[in-house]
Amino acid sequence: MTKPVINHGRYVPALINFLGNKLSAGASSAYRREFGVGITEWRILSLLASEDACTAQQICQFFDLDKGLVSRTLKSLVDNGSVTVNADPGGENRRIVLLTRSGRALHDRIIELALDRERVLLNCLDEKEIEALIDMLGRLLAQAPAVNAVQVRKPASPRRKTAV
Repeated sequence: MTKPVINHGRYVPALINFLGNKLSAGASSAYRREFGVGITEWRILSLLASEDACTAQQICQFFDLDKGLVSRTLKSLVDNGSVTVNADPGGENRRIVLLTRSGRALHDRIIELALDRERVLLNCLDEKEIEALIDMLGRLLAQAPAVNAVQVRKPASPRRKTAV
């Protein structure tokens, strides 16, 4: 009996990963070349444009990013004038990240390219397929915690012979 192997052309986790890697690398390259920021900066700018303000922890959770990466990226965005990081006005011991006017202008320039890239990606699908894809991706995202809870199967322990 042969042992199973992954068919990378049909293994859904690999296909999703391959697509995500190709899209992220292409976006990061284009955004760096055109706007001087990478994909992580863009993700944070896009979140702040829709949320107004966030904490670094909320950014980490939303994108499932490492806090060290978010911290370095926020420093870069502060240095280029795109965001400010201020004490929470609610008095809690946390910092609030805000988009600056220049950060909003940068977002507004990048979003045109981001939406063009999405349009080209989805160009091979009709409207009904796009809606089905969005629905399926949402369901797959919701299923991710259950998938990540799957553990290694332990071999069954041999049965003991009992004395008769």
